[in-house]
Amino acid sequence: MNTLRDTYTKELIPKLMADLGVANHMAVPKLVKIVVNCGIGAEAQKDKKVIDKVTEQLGIITGQRPHITRAKQAISSFKLRAGDPVGLRVTLRGMRMYDFILRLTIVALPRVRDFRGIPNKGFDGRGNYTLGLTEQTLFPELDYSLIDKARGFEITFVTNAKNDKGGKALLTALGMPFAKEK
Repeated sequence: MNTLRDTYTKELIPKLMADLGVANHMAVPKLVKIVVNCGIGAEAQKDKKVIDKVTEQLGIITGQRPHITRAKQAISSFKLRAGDPVGLRVTLRGMRMYDFILRLTIVALPRVRDFRGIPNKGFDGRGNYTLGLTEQTLFPELDYSLIDKARGFEITFVTNAKNDKGGKALLTALGMPFAKEK
């Protein structure tokens, strides 16, 4: 069984070495982790079952149980106390990370209506890329009976690249469909 990790080590590392002009294979950028973050904010204050619903949905999408993120400080205008749940986060590493990127690029992103590629502006200057999705229904493994409301989430691809050029070259080689630059 040929996985994306095997393809990366056997085929993509030599290709990236040639493209980026790197002599040592250890200096080639690699994907460190993928962080999936879903903010639920004030919705969790009104209905406590929202956390359970979103936890189940993110668990099905990522294959891993999410961690609840809590407010660090109180904000009275949002009626938020320190320690209240404000979101959910999953950190994927290893084979789950490679499986997720395959499902995202091959199955979920092509289901976006009028899809012309993901935007190029999500890089942070250090080779990491953040992609925002507007709804969780893009993933077919999620049963429609579980969905009560369309919720968006962020996917951050953390690389060990030194700059955006190396990060974009890595993500393109892994199959991320970037939009054509104008």
